[in-house]
Amino acid sequence: MKEGSFVAINYIGRVKETGEIFDLTYEDVAKKEKVFRENVKYGPVKVVVGGGFIIRGLEDALKEMKVGEKKTFDIEPSKAFGQRSTELIKKIPLIFFKQQKIDPNPGSYVTINKITGKIASADGGRVNVDFNHPLAGKTLQYDLEIKEELTKTNDKILALVTFLSGFEEDKFEIVVDNNAAEIKTKGVELNKAIKEKTSESILKWIQEIRTVKFSDVYNK
Repeated sequence: MKEGSFVAINYIGRVKETGEIFDLTYEDVAKKEKVFRENVKYGPVKVVVGGGFIIRGLEDALKEMKVGEKKTFDIEPSKAFGQRSTELIKKIPLIFFKQQKIDPNPGSYVTINKITGKIASADGGRVNVDFNHPLAGKTLQYDLEIKEELTKTNDKILALVTFLSGFEEDKFEIVVDNNAAEIKTKGVELNKAIKEKTSESILKWIQEIRTVKFSDVYNK
C-alpha cells in the first residue's frame, strides 16, 4: 500500500512480554480469549495509510503489504506509544480530589484538564497520578491483515466520517456531485470540531473533492 491508500484492516494487538491482548477486531477471537466486551463493535477498521489514524508501526507495516496479506510483527515503543516519562507522573494535592468529589483509589483512572491518568498512590496529602499512556514503554506484537482497499469516493468519505465521529455507517448518507461532497446525517448530530476535522481529512486525502457540505435529515 502507498500513502493515501484507504484500507480495511483486521488486527490483534498484544503486549509482547505478557501476551496480553489489548485491542482486536475479531469478535470470535475476543470471545475465545475471554476479552469480549458487549459495548465494542468488532469488525474491520477503515483507515488512511499515512493519515495518522493508527500508530506509526502499523502504518509502516501497511506500506509493505498487499490486499489479502497477513503479517505478524513487533513494534518498538518508539513507533507505538513512546517511552515512559517520569515527567508525566504528577503530584496533585488530595484536596483537589475532595473538591471534585473523587475518591483517589490507587489503580483507578481520572481525567484532569482533558488528560486521563492512572492513580499510582496517595500519601501525605498528595496523590501521584501517572499520565503516561498505559502501553508506553512496551513492545507490542501485532497480527495484521489487509481485508480490502477502498477505491470509490463515497466509500472513502464514509470511512472518514465514521472513523472520526464514532457513529455507525447507517447514520450517514453520502452524495457526491462532481467535485462536491454532501454528508447527510440521520438522527445524530456532529459537533463543530468533528465537522472541521472530517472536512479537513476529506479535502486532504480525496483529491477529487473540492467542497464538503453537512446537512441533517429528519424523517416523519
